[in-house]
Amino acid sequence: MQYTNLGKSGLQVSRLCLGCMTFGSKKWREWVIEELDSRKVIKKALELGINFFDTANMYSLGVSEEIVGRALKDFAKRDEIVLATKVFFPMNDLPNQGGLSRKHIFSAIDASLKRLGTDYIDLYQIHRWDDNTPIAETLEALHDLVRMGKVRYLGASSMFAWQFVQSLYLADLNGWTRFVSMQNHYNLIYREEEREMLPLCRAEGIGLIPWSPLARGFFAGNRNKQGSGETIRAKKDEYSRRMYFFDDQDFIIAERVSELAKRRSVKPIQIALAWVLHQEGITSPIIGTKNPLQLQELADAVAIPLSDEDRKFLEEPYKTRPVSGHE
Repeated sequence: MQYTNLGKSGLQVSRLCLGCMTFGSKKWREWVIEELDSRKVIKKALELGINFFDTANMYSLGVSEEIVGRALKDFAKRDEIVLATKVFFPMNDLPNQGGLSRKHIFSAIDASLKRLGTDYIDLYQIHRWDDNTPIAETLEALHDLVRMGKVRYLGASSMFAWQFVQSLYLADLNGWTRFVSMQNHYNLIYREEEREMLPLCRAEGIGLIPWSPLARGFFAGNRNKQGSGETIRAKKDEYSRRMYFFDDQDFIIAERVSELAKRRSVKPIQIALAWVLHQEGITSPIIGTKNPLQLQELADAVAIPLSDEDRKFLEEPYKTRPVSGHE
């Protein structure tokens, strides 16, 4: 495994981050795997040298954090891993149980710490932008968590570039802790982040840890032109249908990924992930899998070189599309 700094911070992370949305309870999503199988994937990730784990309080309504916390306590030393979680989405339908208010952030961090079985979070991220809370309130609350020692670094996730600029500006203006990372939606069939967010993050020294680098299984062959497929997740994942068109353009790109993979004697998922890793400024794509064998294949993609001609071949069919992933 290779390692790199998260943006211009001093935090060193593996070139792949294990996304933990897949781990949890089938009561939340049918395609989720439960604790026994989750632990096998987490253990394999550690064996492969992955030190970066990303979850969120809303994944299986807290069960993902519990599973990840127990597994990492059993399989790893706390100071040798980078543990990330997120806050924003509501945990129930009652008032103040979601969003980025000072009240919810302070409640959410304590609940996440308890579920994860730790006294600090390495990277605490806002999961989405909150239109109902002034961003200054959110930033000051997050800064206070850093001062309390409950959080080491702060990160953000999908939003518009102007919103991220405002956040960075207000943090600098008030002497608050700055975001060091951006977790955004980015892959070969969704490249709208190249317009503003990626150049902004490169200019500001922000680490990029894109989610859905394989387009929610699309490059594993888990989708057809009707937007579904053979796996449980392909059939049940309504969010994918809202994000992707799965149109002719997408399948042309997928065909080129498969063609290049065949020429290189590797798997299409490895080529698709290698492309993301080769983009300027990308620190650590967030990968999700239920299968230790597939995790090994994804880890092997870190060492796959792509030439300028390879990248041009993969990128050429892309056409712009509506922004997605901010909801």
